[in-house]
Amino acid sequence: MKILQIVPSISLIYGGPSQMVLGLAPALAKAGAQVTVLTTDSNGDTGQKPLDVPLNVPIEQDGYEIIYFRCAPFRRYKFSLDLLQWLKSHAQEFDVAHIHALFSPVSSAAATVCRQQKLPYILRPLGTLDPADLQKKKLIKQVYVALIERQNLAGAAAVHFTSEQEAKVSDRFGVSTTDLVIPLGVVPPVGGMGNVRGQWDIPSDVPLVLFMSRIDPKKGLNILIPALEKLWESDYRFHFVLAGTNPQDPGYEKKIRSQIENSPLKSCTTITGFVSGELKASLLQTADLFVLPSYYENFGIAVAEAMVARTPVIISDQVHIWPEIQDSESGWVGATEVEAMVELLQVAVKDSAERQRRGLNAQNYALQHFSWGAIARQTLEAYRERCLKTEN
Repeated sequence: MKILQIVPSISLIYGGPSQMVLGLAPALAKAGAQVTVLTTDSNGDTGQKPLDVPLNVPIEQDGYEIIYFRCAPFRRYKFSLDLLQWLKSHAQEFDVAHIHALFSPVSSAAATVCRQQKLPYILRPLGTLDPADLQKKKLIKQVYVALIERQNLAGAAAVHFTSEQEAKVSDRFGVSTTDLVIPLGVVPPVGGMGNVRGQWDIPSDVPLVLFMSRIDPKKGLNILIPALEKLWESDYRFHFVLAGTNPQDPGYEKKIRSQIENSPLKSCTTITGFVSGELKASLLQTADLFVLPSYYENFGIAVAEAMVARTPVIISDQVHIWPEIQDSESGWVGATEVEAMVELLQVAVKDSAERQRRGLNAQNYALQHFSWGAIARQTLEAYRERCLKTEN
């Protein structure tokens, strides 16, 4: 089977969507598929240099090929005319396209090209159909839906959701869709176990509480920071590590940094910026607790990464894999409220034995349910089923 994966960018600075494609593509290839990833050289939206990669030519890696195209015009929106022209010329060479992102011009246009070229496609909305997300730039999105995305949804062979909760709450704008619920995968951290505490002078006798995600309003930092302040003022001792960045909204990132600098948390907080590779692995493995109180999260790849590193998690009930966390006792789940977060933090910070128990549960669950091999097999089965139905 010849498969296209189409994603606006695979720069890790964009977080989960990029990580997903970089995990799924080699897993599909290992399962016997022929995979080509189409993407752009985008590496940030506010003046960052593009990825230093060859353009318009296939690059072999991990058993699949990837082709980068220049962002032009509209770099801010990761658009590429070259990518779309390539797709129009080569679409008939493939069996299915898996398109990642809605409300992204290059993804939306790619779906249109696939329909024109009679190539079955599956859409993965990345949480953009969540009612909360649809409130952002609401009027623009309503126009976008009317002109483009309703037709893209109607023409899709299927819509790929990454959790039952995401599928349940997502708006289809009156379109009847075939839904696939297939989770994201994670790879157990490779390397790591560096001396994170020594590197940043973090005391060895206090729990390390880690936030590692995009610094974005939807991630619930306006809940987490006040909750940590209350915890600190109640004489609970811990060290907070804030890891992440926001290439699309550096102003918000600067605001959060300033808030912590002027907070009682200043003395017990380390702000790392974007992390990857061995440093990221070391942070996940060293952390005693991972926290993500998001207002909405279609899956939460960072949560799964913490779990596979044997780190228990505290998440909100708006992170859509919360039932799995709760049922497997892989961490703690609460409402998107400061007081609810304080109560969960108090329980977790003071009980190291319970953290260890839930961390082991988390790792076992992640290894069993978030394996890329199993997810690739499930995805290939969905591709075959939907291609056959579309062709008939």
